[in-house]
Amino acid sequence: MRLVIATCSVDYSGRLTAHLPMAPRLLMVKADGSVLIHADGGSYKPLNWMSPPCKLTEEEGVWSVTNKAGEELRITLEEVHSDTSYELGTDPGLIKDGVEAHLQELLAEHVQTFGEGWTLVRREYPTAIGPVDLLCRDADGKHVAVEIKRRGEIDGVEQLTRYVELLNRDPLLAPVRGIFAAQLIKPQAQFLATDRGLECVTVDYDALRGMESDVLRLF
Repeated sequence: MRLVIATCSVDYSGRLTAHLPMAPRLLMVKADGSVLIHADGGSYKPLNWMSPPCKLTEEEGVWSVTNKAGEELRITLEEVHSDTSYELGTDPGLIKDGVEAHLQELLAEHVQTFGEGWTLVRREYPTAIGPVDLLCRDADGKHVAVEIKRRGEIDGVEQLTRYVELLNRDPLLAPVRGIFAAQLIKPQAQFLATDRGLECVTVDYDALRGMESDVLRLF
């Protein structure tokens, strides 16, 4: 991982345009090729980013980050204060709590609870930005990415959005839609998911364990 602290401005052009005026920021270049731009306050999320696969071209005072879709993240450097690289090695991955991990296991075993004729492609389907909890095929044979949480919040919707966007770049998988599954989904998360064309599923953990009716409620 490469960490650069620099006074810079940022211009994004693609499906929309965005501009960050000149200010000190943290530029993060990860081993998977992604480039993220952070500020020191306001949120733990990056101000802007480019997901892999993308290409970083460095010229005097300018970084240009482009992807296959023709989108560009252009970073103009006024002054570089620090430029450091670290080899982090292979991450062991997120260890989920027992309930969330068990939910994933149960839904993988009974994927037909999402609909008749559904099949499981793989649990923890690998992508360049992390594994998708479940990759399935619906009754029509179309791929569906399922993100599973015990408590569904906006962060989970953002995560699923990135997965679906990345998977849809693969012509062997596209079109891919997304399902956000959780025991409880916050209204803000449900609104965001619906706005982005994702389905929400509330999961009855006890029902999946065979204690009650195994019905999933679709929104």
